[in-house]
Amino acid sequence: MPPRVRALAIVALTVAAASLALRADGPASQAGEVQIQLGNEFLAEGRYGDALDAFKRAVAVADADDMRAARGGLIHSALRVAEFDLARGEAEKLVLASPQSPEAIALYGDALWASGLFEEAEARYQDALGKAPELARGHHGMARALAARGRLDDAMTEAQSALRLSPRDLELHHTVGAIFERMHRYEEAAGAYANYVNLLPNKDHSEKADWSRSEIKFLRSFGQRVPFEMDPGTENELYTVDFRVVNEKVVVRAKVNDGSFQDFVVDTGAENTVLSRRTAQRLGIAPITYTLSAGVGDVGIRGLQLARIDTLELGKLKLRNVPCMIKDPPLRDLPVNESESLSPLALGFSMIIDYKTNKIVFGRHLPDEPSDIQLPLRLHRLATVRGTVDGVHTANFVVDTGGEVISISRATASALKRPEPERRIALKVFGSSGWDRDAFLMPGVSLAFDSIRYNNFPVVVLNLHTPSALLGFQLGGIVGHKFLSRYRVGIDLEHSVLRLKQI
Repeated sequence: MPPRVRALAIVALTVAAASLALRADGPASQAGEVQIQLGNEFLAEGRYGDALDAFKRAVAVADADDMRAARGGLIHSALRVAEFDLARGEAEKLVLASPQSPEAIALYGDALWASGLFEEAEARYQDALGKAPELARGHHGMARALAARGRLDDAMTEAQSALRLSPRDLELHHTVGAIFERMHRYEEAAGAYANYVNLLPNKDHSEKADWSRSEIKFLRSFGQRVPFEMDPGTENELYTVDFRVVNEKVVVRAKVNDGSFQDFVVDTGAENTVLSRRTAQRLGIAPITYTLSAGVGDVGIRGLQLARIDTLELGKLKLRNVPCMIKDPPLRDLPVNESESLSPLALGFSMIIDYKTNKIVFGRHLPDEPSDIQLPLRLHRLATVRGTVDGVHTANFVVDTGGEVISISRATASALKRPEPERRIALKVFGSSGWDRDAFLMPGVSLAFDSIRYNNFPVVVLNLHTPSALLGFQLGGIVGHKFLSRYRVGIDLEHSVLRLKQI
């Protein structure tokens, strides 16, 4: 349909919906059908907020025959605009009304995933596939679940099964791109992201869409270069480097290109190695394209530059063709200078941080060490573990060696339904991609991570909405230095586990 004709069709639907709403004697079934049709048109145009409003109206007036379609559309729309709690609540109603429907079960899995309940989501996908082995949504969900557990080959098998069943599912192409990227198969990743962008509605200029367009250009810039290339025979070695703690951050010495060794913060809360503009210019690292990075607070989405480091040396480890981000422009009015940072996780390495000896061991395969506590680890662009807040609220926490404190998100704080404190203790919290000027301290919170307990504990409340929206699931908080420094910490990507040995 030509754009003008499509626009006229949407206007016509809007008028029809309005006229039905105004007619007191209009049949509810007809009104519900119009709103569902209108919502589907908005979805096709990439107008996800408008689609959500239309499906809300549909749910309010739809009869029993149309309710499943109305509620399904509402869930899809809510997930698109990061209304994760709404999506989960409606998905619970959907699956209660249709407990044997594989599609309803799988859609409930999507909502659970978006809430950060990864294990529960995976169980739903398995249940759905048990009832309908050819269900694309079930295979797609399993692909994401397996990728988060580091089983990339199995994840790709599930994703390809889903693609065979639903080749025009744009979100599925995005998942395939993300898996290929983690496999360091950059050309194939770029092709998958291109498929995603090509299937987008013309009006979709969301952060995720813009991020994908930049990522295509960046990945293809590698050409025949091998990302994260190492000398032959060195891939399976263990590497040990010294670190020191500066302002409750782990700091190591690393060398980029032909420069001298300098300080880098070891930051598992970052998706890439990050350089300041001054350092990039000094080392002759030219930006390739702009990208978006999601940070805390009102800065939210921050524009950064993507670039490529020729060589990165960390101790005896030498890597070639390393992706990086350049902070350009830098954040203004920060209380300290922005620092360089790197994450061994982003380089594809597991790591052991020993806060007693001030040494880090990292490698593709970590030794099997005894631990006091093991927490399941999920990696979906960021590494997260599961915790419980005030005994009832389950949340995912980013394992962030570049962070200083233990924090919860504003969404998590709201879910606790606590009265506002009489006197709010204001804070200013900043990270590599944002600055939350409206953070505050919430006292008297109880946190649990398996047998680890923090009772009547003060936590920092942060605005994590933007990174949650960009990641596609609700971040419940961050555990940083205050949490990690009590342990010998093993972050094991190969076995998807966080090991903690008290020191």
